[in-house]
Amino acid sequence: MQEKVRILGVDPGSRITGFGVIDVIGQQYIYVASGCIKTTPGVALAERIRMIVSHLREVIAIYQPTQTAVEQVFVNVNPAATLMLGQARGAVLAALTLGTLPVFEYTALQVKQAVVGHGKAAKEQVQHMIVQMLALSGTPQADAADALAVALTHALRNHTLAAQIQQGLTIKAGRFR
Repeated sequence: MQEKVRILGVDPGSRITGFGVIDVIGQQYIYVASGCIKTTPGVALAERIRMIVSHLREVIAIYQPTQTAVEQVFVNVNPAATLMLGQARGAVLAALTLGTLPVFEYTALQVKQAVVGHGKAAKEQVQHMIVQMLALSGTPQADAADALAVALTHALRNHTLAAQIQQGLTIKAGRFR
């Protein structure tokens, strides 16, 4: 019997943080849950960070993932927005590491390439592929779909690497041989 891996994907945001949970059994990707952690508008940043950490810890307690994957922050033209996003991402990383979970990080480009096939994909294309890949009956909210895409990216990269290792590929000093 193949081992089940439960992956929690997170799309950090200071206003809306998306989360998505999938199970991976062999080559199967099974939807478990997804949603959004919405912070209260107009509250101080420290309170929004507390809300993100608290709700994410609750998600971890309920779904008990074995691995986590987080989207990396991209630098925006607005420095204040980039800083806020970075702080929200820090809160996400704190919540995940407090649970001693392994954390893997992927850029938005890596996520779009893994799920859609090209790095310039629109949010609607990501949502469409998530529905297809996980055989969902409806379309998840954009932030939840992004989080599911992050989880799927991690699953797909792990399968590709595992298959390459089985075929004789070795890794030495961080490089493929």
